[in-house]
Amino acid sequence: MGRTIETSAIEADWEDIVRIVASIKEGAVALSAILRKLAAYKRQNRLDFALAELGRIERTLFTRDWLEQPDLRRSCQAGLNKGEARHTLAAAIYTNRQGRFTDRLIENQEYRASGLNLLIAAIAFWNALYMDRAAQHLGGPFDDALLAHLSPMGWAHISLTGDFLWNRASRLSPGGFRTLNDPMARLKLVA
Repeated sequence: MGRTIETSAIEADWEDIVRIVASIKEGAVALSAILRKLAAYKRQNRLDFALAELGRIERTLFTRDWLEQPDLRRSCQAGLNKGEARHTLAAAIYTNRQGRFTDRLIENQEYRASGLNLLIAAIAFWNALYMDRAAQHLGGPFDDALLAHLSPMGWAHISLTGDFLWNRASRLSPGGFRTLNDPMARLKLVA
């Protein structure tokens, strides 16, 4: 797969490695500052090489865990799916420009990105409120492992075309919410 890890390089600079880790952990220095400092050297120095060798050990251990533990793979995939759901929602909101910021000024791009993030947060918050209401309506305790699979990033119930039907707002319940969709009620109507 690759060459043998040079543990002697790690041993030679172990004290410096521990000092760097402690400084980062205590907040005395930012990780970005350390990375900038290491990248500033023209050639790879001893400490940089030792850190790279240590990273190879960590990557090997993670790869072994990845191959041996299906739960780890499922957990990582679930995290990736949630990130993809967020990006898909962003693309759905921003379809009129095909998901691209066309502004030339960085300030205008930042305004658009902030507005997009605000809309995504508002949709996620609204969905989380309704998901909580649905859970309360159903009653009973829920397994946290099951709830971990829920995501507030859905938007099928939100009109993203700009066509808004304001007359539906009059059908809000006294608490200011629309009634919950009850799939069982629909099944009873069909039967």
